[in-house]
Amino acid sequence: MSLASTPAPQGASADPADVAPAPTAAALTPTGSVRAVRSRVDVRDVRPPRVHRPSDLLTATLTTLLAALVVVLATYAQNTTTGVAEDVQGFATLLRRILFVPVNVLVGVTTVVVPIAVLTELALRRLGRQLLQAVVAAVVAMLLVAALYWTFGTFGSDELVQGLSVRLGGEWTLTIPEYTAMLAALLTVAGPRGRRRTVALSWNLLWVTTGVVLITAAVSLPGLGLALLVGRVAGLAVRYVGGVDPERAYGAGLLAGIRRAGVEPATVVRVPDPGLEADRTPATVAAVAELPDGTPAQRALVRASGDRVYDVATDDGRHLDLIVFDGDRQVVGMITRLWRSLRLRGLEGRSALSLRRATERAALLSYAASAAGVRTPQLLSIAEADDSMLLLQQTTGDAVPLSDLGTDDVADEVLHAIWAQLRLAHTAGIAHRALTSDVILVERGPDGPRVWLTAWELGDVASSELARRMDTTQLVALLALRVGAARAVGSAAEVLPAADIQAIGPLLQTVALPRRTRDEMRAHKEVLAELRSALVARLPEADVQPQQLVRFGARTLMTIVLTIVAVFVVLASVNVQQIGPVLAASDWRYSALAFAFGLVTLLGAALAFVAFSPVRLSVWRATLVQTAATFVALAAPAGIGPAALNLRMLTRRGVSGSLAGATVALVQVSQFITTVLLLLVLTVTSGVRSPSPFSVSPSMLIALAVVAGLVGAALLVPGVRTWVQRTFAPTMRQTLPRLIEVLGQPWRLALAVGGNVLMTMGYVLAFDAALQALGQEASLAQVALVYLTGNTAGSIVPTPGGLGTVEIALAVGLSTVAGINPGVATTVALLFRIATYWARIPLGWLAMRYLTRVGEL
Repeated sequence: MSLASTPAPQGASADPADVAPAPTAAALTPTGSVRAVRSRVDVRDVRPPRVHRPSDLLTATLTTLLAALVVVLATYAQNTTTGVAEDVQGFATLLRRILFVPVNVLVGVTTVVVPIAVLTELALRRLGRQLLQAVVAAVVAMLLVAALYWTFGTFGSDELVQGLSVRLGGEWTLTIPEYTAMLAALLTVAGPRGRRRTVALSWNLLWVTTGVVLITAAVSLPGLGLALLVGRVAGLAVRYVGGVDPERAYGAGLLAGIRRAGVEPATVVRVPDPGLEADRTPATVAAVAELPDGTPAQRALVRASGDRVYDVATDDGRHLDLIVFDGDRQVVGMITRLWRSLRLRGLEGRSALSLRRATERAALLSYAASAAGVRTPQLLSIAEADDSMLLLQQTTGDAVPLSDLGTDDVADEVLHAIWAQLRLAHTAGIAHRALTSDVILVERGPDGPRVWLTAWELGDVASSELARRMDTTQLVALLALRVGAARAVGSAAEVLPAADIQAIGPLLQTVALPRRTRDEMRAHKEVLAELRSALVARLPEADVQPQQLVRFGARTLMTIVLTIVAVFVVLASVNVQQIGPVLAASDWRYSALAFAFGLVTLLGAALAFVAFSPVRLSVWRATLVQTAATFVALAAPAGIGPAALNLRMLTRRGVSGSLAGATVALVQVSQFITTVLLLLVLTVTSGVRSPSPFSVSPSMLIALAVVAGLVGAALLVPGVRTWVQRTFAPTMRQTLPRLIEVLGQPWRLALAVGGNVLMTMGYVLAFDAALQALGQEASLAQVALVYLTGNTAGSIVPTPGGLGTVEIALAVGLSTVAGINPGVATTVALLFRIATYWARIPLGWLAMRYLTRVGEL
């Protein structure tokens, strides 16, 4: 590594002759010499040449969404945008009298002067890379505007084009000023206003120019806003892809910050972190190879915090840990914590919105933990340097993280000491919120083990009971991964009250654990189940049913998005003006019959449920549960509502969770098998040339044969077989014991088959009645095939009740299989869904209220 010198900080005496010339920009900040209180300070660090700031990517994404919103407003809120434009353009006449320079001249001067001034300053500062990026961003912005012109002119609606247009020369002209986008992109890359004087003046001139052209009706308000946003997106994208010079504290800035914290360093050595080790560029690899590994506690601190950590040595032989919080990294942590706080119920604390707030919170937690008697590194001082905050704290000596200890090294006295430290924090109302095997350090001593708890920056003071329960859950889970579930629960029971141990049962879920523990738990999935068993073995009255911790997950978001898309697709595919008269002309008697068959399906589902239930159930109550499921279908994907309510009814009747799950799974499997067998029977009995109403065309049989062949061919692929086995084997293993038990009672099997046939045929006959109501004809096998295909599509795509998916699949099936006009097929599908889905919802609401009141659900 080469040598470089850093000038003395302000206030220190330094002879210019003793200071070497400033080093050129390089990928590394090597050993440096600082003339201050000490003549030389050994600094070993790795400085990245460019930083890709996540804040740029986030801002570019939000700006893109804002640009899309401007386009939507220009299309659907023309009255508002036009009104605003007319209000500001009322000053156009007065402004023309005041201005002594024509607007076109002002625009031309701004377009020419701003780039020249900004690029000249960048060239004088020898920022060649930034100059090139600014030019690239300006070109990208102009290309994007040209692409928008072509897109809107080719595919845009009349409302959109008019919303982005102004009247010039008596004609509406689409205006998205290229110079505005170009200048916005260039200034975005050129640097912040506070550090580039020409950039600050250029932004002011750009705002004046855009205001003048808007008031004089030279551009439209949406067009001008879109141009500014496009320019910002181009600049931010180029800045993120190309990277920027890091504004973090390195070299002289880092040393100045350490001195402001009251410490005169002799050496400052970076502790390698995963980010550095993952960078495989030759210069970084060589620099990291020269860095010492640091102590086990320092390496654990790097993994736990994710921030830069340095070993700072002083002349008197002291070693201190320096933790550096960087502003650009704070954005990522803030977004992660904000997302988890929105998604999870009470699992994430308040998210710090600034670097200073995050530092103050870490300091508060460290001081509070020390005051509570918790053994944690003492925080000595805090300082600010560039876009970083520095925290100096004492080291933990020869302590070793729990992650580096084997099972035999974790004795009972170590477990007791760990729980004792956590109890001290909880007694003072402090919660850690991120307990992993890297924040727990164990130090061996003559008086026994000493345990340290570190990395308090995500914790809470005056914490809630849930936060403290989460700490207990996280600690018992990470200990179970190392010493087993029985020892982990036993060690907790020796220190904590029984009520605290019992309270963690519902929280034993992977989502409640920190990321590192979650990753370890995924590799040992059996540990959570062992923990629940050990908890129940010690406290038989403990409740280990998982508590609902997730407000929404990926499936919920997908359900919402697909529901919105489905509603738009259905509304767009339906001609409301034509469907009204068609429904009015339909035979109401067949419509009522379709509704009646829909109610019969509830009885069929109830019979199958009663047949497989391990406890005695009333057919009436089971039918009410199936009816209530029609109300739940408003918010749950197809098939999920009945299964959830069936499971709830069984557990309320005292059936264990595993047996109830096996019963519900068996009901669903039996419905699937019965449906497939029923379809085969209808197809075979119809005959290919028979004129009976069951007849099926040869093309349909060929299509079925092709599908069966494709399925069989796919199963010949080892990867597909593995996926099928991994997906369906757990369900089969769960249901097989219960199925064997049911097979020993033929009346149960007959009742289940009869109920499933009744349910499936009820839907098929209801669909056929909807066809008859509109005067359409199709064979029963065709009707069954179309219905079963649509129902399967509704089960695959997770929209509530199969909304949108079922309607589209039924309409397409009728038009292709039965040859019915697509418009009429859509009307039939809607009539069927009204009779068997929407019309049953009020009944489901009444059934849900009744069952809740009597305690069945």
